[in-house]
Amino acid sequence: MLDMRPGCECCNVDLPPDSVDARICTFECTFCVSCAESMLGGQCPNCGGELVVRPRRPTSLLVSHPASTQRVYKPAGCANAKQIVT
Repeated sequence: MLDMRPGCECCNVDLPPDSVDARICTFECTFCVSCAESMLGGQCPNCGGELVVRPRRPTSLLVSHPASTQRVYKPAGCANAKQIVT
């Protein structure tokens, strides 16, 4: 089951479970659409994998299967990725 992490690893913006702006890689690294497209060029700075739209969990299932509350914030990795993409 997906962690559904609560924020962008680059800019730390909130990404609630129903967000259409969340992007993930196969390791569930999580980014907002703005960082994923502009800064990262659609590629995860951690593993090099493709960033895709994160599925949304139905609200009715969040009670029994809640989203993660643990934030991962690694702006240094995103800054390095920006230098490579630009």
